[in-house]
Amino acid sequence: MIHETAIIQPGARIADNVTIGPFAVIGEHVEIGSGSSVGPHAVIEGRTVIGEHNRIFQFASVGAIPQDLKYRGEETRLVIGDRNQIREFTTIHVGTEGGGGVTKIGNDNLFMAYSHVGHDSKVGNHAIFANCATLGGHVEVQDYAILGGLSGVHQFTRIGCHCMISGGSMVGQDIPPYIIAQGDRAKPIGINIVGLRRRGFSDQAIVSVKEAFRIIFRSGLKRSEAFARIAKEIEQTPELKRFLEFFENSRRGIAR
Repeated sequence: MIHETAIIQPGARIADNVTIGPFAVIGEHVEIGSGSSVGPHAVIEGRTVIGEHNRIFQFASVGAIPQDLKYRGEETRLVIGDRNQIREFTTIHVGTEGGGGVTKIGNDNLFMAYSHVGHDSKVGNHAIFANCATLGGHVEVQDYAILGGLSGVHQFTRIGCHCMISGGSMVGQDIPPYIIAQGDRAKPIGINIVGLRRRGFSDQAIVSVKEAFRIIFRSGLKRSEAFARIAKEIEQTPELKRFLEFFENSRRGIAR
């Protein structure tokens, strides 16, 4: 299942049922789990651990050194979970010592062609990166987030779960969960109601988040005043609590 023209460096750990296409290159510190496939001319290098049933398409570059001028060859890592699709010309880099040393990808994500995950970034599960979606270093993308084509995310920024970032958006500050954001710089324009319904969120949960969004972003109140009003007027569903906790944990600031 390994093409005769593929280059597998000594030390690479490849499960028995992995498929590797013509002219692919696998580095000496790479581990690839069972059921995964690597397309022609793909390059997997660095201290990269790839789980099971991933599909890495032709010309992808996975595990290269970071695009960080402070990097000096430290033994940093890239860890990828299971059932991810990494399409053509996608680039995913290992971490840096200053950023914790690990770039981490969860499970069931889709990285469309030319997307990029910068060093020390963390991507959860079931996220979708459309063509040319790009993360700077140290970015966090939570579960079920969708990044539109040609969107870009500034380093150290967080994208909350179930968000949708519109195509061409430039994200400079944190985007809370459940929100649709767009523009340069991207700003919240509403709640991702269609996406939430598709994923089984109750009407009660959606209403609570929608009302909180209106109070925070449309009422003109200061954040402390908005939070106090939300505590009085809106039922505290688990979804609303997650929404509000994201604000409290923001270090870069919330896009408005």
